[in-house]
Amino acid sequence: PSPYLFYFDYGNFRIFGSSPEAEIEIKEGKAYIHPIAGTFKRTGDDKYDRQLAEQLAQDRKENAEHVMLVDLARNDLSRNASNVTVETYREIQYYSHVLHMVSVVSGVLPEGYNPVKVLADSFPAGTLSGAPKYKAMELIDQYEGSRRGYYGGCIGYFGFNGDCNHAIMIRSFLSKNNTLFYQAGAGVVQQSREESELAEVNNKLAALKQALILAEKI
Repeated sequence: PSPYLFYFDYGNFRIFGSSPEAEIEIKEGKAYIHPIAGTFKRTGDDKYDRQLAEQLAQDRKENAEHVMLVDLARNDLSRNASNVTVETYREIQYYSHVLHMVSVVSGVLPEGYNPVKVLADSFPAGTLSGAPKYKAMELIDQYEGSRRGYYGGCIGYFGFNGDCNHAIMIRSFLSKNNTLFYQAGAGVVQQSREESELAEVNNKLAALKQALILAEKI
């Protein structure tokens, strides 16, 4: 399963999903961002998937995208934290339908930090915006044909002790008026090819589509 499995019922609508990625996590005065960028489709054959994992680790385009977003995570944490460190770099992780390249970036927060501000200063996640973040969001507003709504937002909790854990709302559904809404995206860099990015979107949607098929049998 994904690190985040959630179901929130707000009365006239519901949000639920299986997100693989944190927006931000704060634990015992330390903040973490887990950039996920770099995606290959799994085949269902463990031996071949291991070969694909090696290819993903060497893929220039996927690495260029990942490095960009690790740098952005470092910048976001540096707004509030010191000793910003890349703890894990370019680790290949296996999910139900895809392989992802994942890193962990952390920073030490000062005494008396405000967890809401730490979250706000990292929002939206760089993996959902791109870099440089402000300009990327201007381009998103200009070129994307529909509003993202809940997609790419975050959902989670703040603790009274200053801890925080929020998931990015990807691999997620919005249920409203007897209709399910879901979407996915892909990161575009200079080496991107349109057909590959579209395939990545469909690969990410595969788990959600499978969930719908299984739900019909319940």
